[in-house]
Amino acid sequence: MVETDTARFTVGVFQDVAWAAKGVAALTQAGFPLESLTILAKDTPDTAALIEKMLGARGDRLEVAGIGSVAARGGLVAALQGSDGELTKRGMAASMRRVGFQPHDGRIFETLTGRGGVLVAVRSEPRAADALALLHSYGGGNAAIGAWTGRL
Repeated sequence: MVETDTARFTVGVFQDVAWAAKGVAALTQAGFPLESLTILAKDTPDTAALIEKMLGARGDRLEVAGIGSVAARGGLVAALQGSDGELTKRGMAASMRRVGFQPHDGRIFETLTGRGGVLVAVRSEPRAADALALLHSYGGGNAAIGAWTGRL
């Protein structure tokens, strides 16, 4: 059995840093605390600036299987990485099941992020529907709530 994070995340992928900034700003204005947010994207100067500006601290740089070098900050990263380093070793497609997504969802998030999208996640219980609506409203593609609790 794989260790899982019991909290649920709501995840969306924005087409670029500008759209992600609008989405994150809307989430914080709606009262989602900074510590509930995660940003993960290919490691670029714009991504690093986004993470520092929106989350108040520098992102970590990781080599993620299937994507390459990323800058990331937030609780989703720790949940996906786990104690066995699954995020960096096997990638997002394999590790998203830890937070309630099926493998095909993980492949979609991995592909979009690998193509330059900016993944934004919210540890969102009990306001998952609010987070989902905001992600969709501000351009978060393939936004979904991790809820699958099938046998892992």
